[in-house]
Order: sequence, then structure tokens, then C-alpha cells
Amino acid sequence: MRNMRICLMLSALCCCAALPAAADPVHDLVLAAQMDNRSTVAQLLDKGASPNTVDPATGESLLIQALREGSERVIDLLLARKDLQLEQNAPNGNTALMMAAFKRNQRAVEALLAKGAQVNRAGWTALHYAAASGDDEIARILIAHHAAVDAPSPSQLTPLMIAAREGHESTALVLLRGGADARLKNNEGLTAAQIAKRADKDSIAAAIDAFVPASR
Repeated sequence: MRNMRICLMLSALCCCAALPAAADPVHDLVLAAQMDNRSTVAQLLDKGASPNTVDPATGESLLIQALREGSERVIDLLLARKDLQLEQNAPNGNTALMMAAFKRNQRAVEALLAKGAQVNRAGWTALHYAAASGDDEIARILIAHHAAVDAPSPSQLTPLMIAAREGHESTALVLLRGGADARLKNNEGLTAAQIAKRADKDSIAAAIDAFVPASR
């Protein structure tokens, strides 16, 4: 009898081990978005998945994940959805427009703006991110859409200061021509030119200093 009970227990354990793992639609959806698997994303959305699904691992929306990975077909699919939340924030405050600007994805920036994405916000903005990545054309597009050219980050860094720190001279000049004030200071009391000098970007500091008198 004892041997029979042991055999039954072993049989039950073997059956349990053979069962397939439960499907995780959220994981499948996030992975498909990252891999630019448009057909899988479309199928899951048709079955009721939300285009605003958040990746549990990162807290980022599908759209932000797709933008991060350059999943162009999935980006287009999500932007076509009327129920997409454009201003869905990641835990660090990033929005889709900010990620598109940072990834230098001009096509996505223009599509997001056409759909009504918010250009200005408190703290970090898409223009800060365009300045950080050194994308002159995206910076011009954002300025044309009334981006606050001197928007202060939480540490009072303006887009011009970011461009100066990162060594993007041409972007710094785009911002200056767009009305950026080179005399503003961050929370350390440093101007954009001084930040450039601290980062050993002397040529950018000189370019900013040369522009300031011409702008007065």
C-alpha cells in the first residue's frame, strides 16, 4: 500500500511538471513591442490588450519602450490608436515625446506633435532631450511648436546648458538663435558658457560668449 501511495505521488508530480507555464499576455505584448513585432502587438490589442500597457519591469509604456528600441512599425500602430495616452509618464517622468527627441527620431517627434503631444511641462522637457542628443532639427521643430527655450530642469539647467555640457555646439547655436538666454544660471550659479568650460568644451564656451553680445 505504501509503495502504491508513493507511485501515485510521483505520477502526480510528473503530471504537474509537464503542464505548460501560464501565458503572460503583458510580457508577450511588451516583448513584441520591443522587437517591433507589429503582427503580435496588433493581435493582442485586438484581443483586448490596452495600448497603454505598462512594462512591469521598467514602468514604461509600450510606446516609450517601442521608441527606446526603434520599433517603427509598432510606433505607427500605437499612434494610430485613439485610446492611446500620449502623456503617459515613465517612473522617471519621461514621456513619449521626450524619448523620441532623445533617440533622435524626427519622424516620431513630428507624428507625436501632430497627434497633440505636450511640448512644455514642469521639469525636464523634450527640448532638454533634443539638446542632450545634439539633434539640431528636432530642436528647431520643438521651438517652432512653442517649446520654452529656457525651460529649467529641477536643477535649473536650461536646454542651452545641456547642449553646452554635452559638447553640441551647433545645437547650442540653434537654441541661441531661437531665443535662449545665455546669461541664465543653474543652481550652482553657472552659466551655459561656464558649464561648457567646466566640461572642457572651450570652443562651445567661446561660441556662446561670442553670440551673447551679438544678441543684445
